[in-house]
Amino acid sequence: MKTIKYLSLFLFISIFSCTQQNTDENDHSQHQSAETEQTSKSKSPASTAMANIGSTHVHIEYHSPRVRNRVIFGGLVAYGEVWVTGAHSATTINFYNDVFIGETRIKQGKYALFTIPGEESWTIILNENYDQHLADDYDSSLDVLRLEVKPETLQNNQEELLYEVKQTDENLGIISISWATSKITFNVKAL
Repeated sequence: MKTIKYLSLFLFISIFSCTQQNTDENDHSQHQSAETEQTSKSKSPASTAMANIGSTHVHIEYHSPRVRNRVIFGGLVAYGEVWVTGAHSATTINFYNDVFIGETRIKQGKYALFTIPGEESWTIILNENYDQHLADDYDSSLDVLRLEVKPETLQNNQEELLYEVKQTDENLGIISISWATSKITFNVKAL
């Protein structure tokens, strides 16, 4: 009889601990809230911008630094130098179909998006090597696009770096990048 009691107790404890362990394995709330807390504390949190232009999905992933009372262009971000146009890893842009940017046909795929800011004009760069830290491994021989655009001056300060993708017509759209008091925009045509 004692053996049956011990066996029953052992079985009960085993079942309860397995049930508790399984519940803990499926409860992601603790580490999800920790991830959210960590992301919200980041000075340059991960961000995305996306939209369809015609039947082409455009998806941008970047880290969004804040101004935080700093001089951005001509200060933190040097004029005339390749900039990751975000923070941490290279900003990526993914076109789900071929598109035209300016006169250049861009094949479906994922690219790094860099810029060279200037006081009078900026150069937008798409580069085949999208998996890199900042512009550390930037190689201009892998550029698939270089496009000159004129920056506009914003009346209100844009605290966080902001990318936007918008459809403007049936197969036409724009991508804009705003930060501090500067904004650049370029056209995208879906094929």
